[in-house]
Amino acid sequence: MIGYTTIGVSDMDSACAFYGALFAEMGASQLFGMDRIKFYGTSTDAPMIAICVPYNEETPHSGNGNMIAISGGDRAGVDRLYAKAIELGASDEGGPGERMPIFYGAYVRDADGNKLCFYEMKM
Repeated sequence: MIGYTTIGVSDMDSACAFYGALFAEMGASQLFGMDRIKFYGTSTDAPMIAICVPYNEETPHSGNGNMIAISGGDRAGVDRLYAKAIELGASDEGGPGERMPIFYGAYVRDADGNKLCFYEMKM
């Protein structure tokens, strides 16, 4: 259902370094892009995440209540993505742990304040 979602950033070079290294942990890479937007994923046929300098050239703003949830695959994957994000300079918003019997997650914010969740969900 989702083709891609975008994350507003203020420094494209820093954001590319952060997201490039983070997504490499999942086997994803930059698939294509241009000066103000870069698309990351495993295939253009699968959901992607894009980082972009806002089109209107105004300061990007993270939303209160907005978050992008990224599957870690399993608990070890969640732990690995969380640790990598922190290593890359993200701030902690809630370390890895079980939130509900079916949900294991970890939360960070990137340098622009965008909130990310790494999760495993078992139904």
